[in-house]
Amino acid sequence: MHAFATDGDDLETQNDRHLYLDILWWGILGGTFISFLGIYLARIGATSFQLSILTAGPAVVNLLISLPVGKWLETRSFARTTYVASILHRLGYVLILLVMIIFVAQMQITLTLWITVVMSIPGAALMIAFNALFADIVPPRRRGLVVGRRNALLAVSMTTSALISGQLLEQIVFPLNYQIVFFIGIIGGAMSCYEIGRIREIPGRPSLLRVGKPILDRGRPGQVSSPFGRRYIPGARFLTRGIKMMHYDLLRGEFGLFLGAMFFFYITQNLVIPLFPKYSVDTMGLSDWDISIGTAVFQAAVFLCSIRLGQVSDRLGHHRLMVISVLGYAGFPLFIGLSPTVIGYMLGCAVGGIGWGFLGGALANRLMERVPADDRPAHMALFNLTLNLGVLVGSLSAPLMGNLAGLQLAMLIGAVLRILSAGVLWRWG
Repeated sequence: MHAFATDGDDLETQNDRHLYLDILWWGILGGTFISFLGIYLARIGATSFQLSILTAGPAVVNLLISLPVGKWLETRSFARTTYVASILHRLGYVLILLVMIIFVAQMQITLTLWITVVMSIPGAALMIAFNALFADIVPPRRRGLVVGRRNALLAVSMTTSALISGQLLEQIVFPLNYQIVFFIGIIGGAMSCYEIGRIREIPGRPSLLRVGKPILDRGRPGQVSSPFGRRYIPGARFLTRGIKMMHYDLLRGEFGLFLGAMFFFYITQNLVIPLFPKYSVDTMGLSDWDISIGTAVFQAAVFLCSIRLGQVSDRLGHHRLMVISVLGYAGFPLFIGLSPTVIGYMLGCAVGGIGWGFLGGALANRLMERVPADDRPAHMALFNLTLNLGVLVGSLSAPLMGNLAGLQLAMLIGAVLRILSAGVLWRWG
């Protein structure tokens, strides 16, 4: 196959192979460590507010350093920066595992949250540098093919690793079961770093204009698409190269209304994420095997819908598909709120996976329709600011909503607000 060519092939083909193997190994990290970290913390007594820091902390870091990092990267090798940043970021998972082995429960929670925030610093550099590197080594005519294959490999890898994790978590005594699963994830992360380190910039190829266009790649440092902790955000990868300042005057026009609609959407989306680990453990009583099956169902639905994205987008249009997908994505909190059972959870994962399978691409495609091609950096900078503010506000508001309304009612409120956000996006998105 072209995707796994021999060493005699040209540098472009070899880079493709490393990109595919990178995402394959990263899927193991995503299907183990990242997917189950929140569940583990909930099982050892983490509160909803503490769990919200897993999402809010990286959002704060991204808000503070994305623009400076983009400027800093202007004079540096993207390949070298991506490699070093990936190592520094994934060392955080090693530290978390050591914390789990050495310290008692409450200290584990506190130290894990601090490590998560600190590792978001190289994580932000990794996101930005990888996007720029990808733009340089994969020509525009082939990006759709490469990203499509990466997303397919990610879905297979995450589904498989999640199912294996569920079996290990069920068969081995706590907390050794989680330590083994997380160690497997660390191996996946290390091998992903190795493949990234083998990527080479292509000599003689002129550097392409990096305008902040999302590449629709579902792999994110420290982030993962799953029914209970969807950390992936379409369009989050962008390079701020060439941005001297924020053009806040853009907020006065139609783009400002669009950003307002997106801000509300990201708030409603992140109201549910921090609550699910506690809800699944304390209210639903899901086993680790149940959660792994649900993750596999979600990923399978995402994969099947992703490969149909082009045809469905052509038929419905990016705007209409985005709105319909948001309604589908609201199905996850709706079903588990109405039926806090294994059946309700599986239905929520299936419907939510269908919604997200279309929504990821539809959001990014709609964003590109609303962003002028001749001024993407300034618009994308404002979008990234809006996105992270939405993540921050939603994540920090979730524990308050859970405490005031109770976890089950909070899930239903989250579902209603997601449905309302679909209406807002229909009007101003």
